[in-house]
Amino acid sequence: MNLKMPTLKAALEEAGFSAVKTLLSSGNVVFSARRATDVAIEKKVESAIEKQTGKKFGVIVRSIEELQALIDAEPYQAFRLPAGSKRVVTFLRAQPERKLKLPPALDGAQIWTVRGREALSSYVRSDKGPVFMTLIEKTFGKDVTTRTWDTVQKVARAAAG
Repeated sequence: MNLKMPTLKAALEEAGFSAVKTLLSSGNVVFSARRATDVAIEKKVESAIEKQTGKKFGVIVRSIEELQALIDAEPYQAFRLPAGSKRVVTFLRAQPERKLKLPPALDGAQIWTVRGREALSSYVRSDKGPVFMTLIEKTFGKDVTTRTWDTVQKVARAAAG
């Protein structure tokens, strides 16, 4: 079940976060908070959402500085993506403990690299559906969140003003 963006915004504001802005309809939110670890902020946000909705939702947090550093690195330039590829970033809770044999691929989806707690992938749309999510979950498990490269850029722009 998806979380409604007005409910998400209300939950974070009630929990004391400021400058809360939701983006798109997929759980993207930009907010200001006192300095804390990502884990502490994730727990606070998860608790606020559960208090507001009565349901648990997993949360993965990145600072705007981390997102902007990723964007500024232009990481996809290092790879030859197939024509028509959609670029996606998978945000992991922690850096993988084991080194992956890269690049794993499945029906037009490919994981190109892991940079710390982010996995950079691409896929070409096919009639087989969202095979890239199958590849990501098979590689990293389900406790991740994935966004298109365009969405990552929109979140960073929204935070900038």
